[in-house]
Amino acid sequence: MGNPWLTIIGIGEDGLAGLSDASRKALGEAEVVFGGERHLALAGITGRGRAWPVPFDAEIVLECRGRPTVVLASGDPFWHGAGGSLVEKLQAGEWIAYSAPATFSLAAARLGWRLENVICLGLHAAPFERLLPHLVRDARIICLVRDGKAASDLSRWLTERGWGASAMWTLSALGGPRESITQHRADNYAGDSHGSLVAVALEARGAQGIARSSGLPDALFVHDGQLTKRPVRALALSALAPRPGERLWDVGSGSGSISIEWVLCGGTAIAVEARAERAANIRSNAASFGVTHRMTIIEGEAPGALSDLAAPDALFIGGGLDADMFDAIWPRIAPGTRLVAHAVTLETEALLSDLHQRHGGELMRLEIAQAEPLGRYRSWKAARPVVQWSAIR
Repeated sequence: MGNPWLTIIGIGEDGLAGLSDASRKALGEAEVVFGGERHLALAGITGRGRAWPVPFDAEIVLECRGRPTVVLASGDPFWHGAGGSLVEKLQAGEWIAYSAPATFSLAAARLGWRLENVICLGLHAAPFERLLPHLVRDARIICLVRDGKAASDLSRWLTERGWGASAMWTLSALGGPRESITQHRADNYAGDSHGSLVAVALEARGAQGIARSSGLPDALFVHDGQLTKRPVRALALSALAPRPGERLWDVGSGSGSISIEWVLCGGTAIAVEARAERAANIRSNAASFGVTHRMTIIEGEAPGALSDLAAPDALFIGGGLDADMFDAIWPRIAPGTRLVAHAVTLETEALLSDLHQRHGGELMRLEIAQAEPLGRYRSWKAARPVVQWSAIR
């Protein structure tokens, strides 16, 4: 490990009593100790202490490089804590960490929940919409929130979205002498007397939540008609084959429906859209699905808007493809990248046919009709045919 100048210490509500000998030794030798005001008080740090700025800024720690320095964080610093933000800016050997039990672990222990089956989220610096992909019936969720007001806001947010029947626990100062745990229904929560909450635990009850199948209902998306319709979208996503952690380029994103369903599968997406009003719809849809933090939305025209983007694992072109765009994009994507393109015009269909002949892959013509009223009877109304070409670079 060498001689690290930075020690990252997880501290609980029991303060110094819960720290290891190594943690206490590092605290005693530190010239500077960073932490929240609560952390510094728990450790009894006064003159050497520096409270974190709001918003959190890891750069101020780097100013102490080479001097014995301690960072205090709640519980496990590498689970929704400061640890990850710090060490990504450091070299191996510059730091050492001593963790305490995480708030999630303490909360699960108090409630008797199997932690491996619990969704753990940090909402103290993130919008409540992050919950949306996880809200399904009987889901158990533990989330960190900023304070008692945030817990009240969360209960109201849940109630407005049909989850008011959810069981809700507020857990404060876990592991210390001021520990407090109270249970409520989300729609009956009136707020706790203490102002500083550590965690809220939920057992979700109420609505159905977001389905995990490809091809979500069209009505869930705000759009101006530029939307990859549900059955076609399902076939496109099947060909794109999303996997957790992979990146999608969604060129000519329209409403962002392909990007959003990709992200719901665990990946990240870059949605490129030339029209400002459609880019606004993409932002609205991303927020309504709680996936804004996993999407980048770029207003601009391809291929120029793609020049500085991180390379994709998959690429979807929903419309507007021409030979010049293809010739600009194809050499830029790495071997193994999956490409799916759609055509609704004869000109683009001819291009996809030529690309299929040159590069292989799979070419399909999708013709879909839906039953609609015709006087006293019903008849089939055909949608415009879509040609789909899928290939691997």
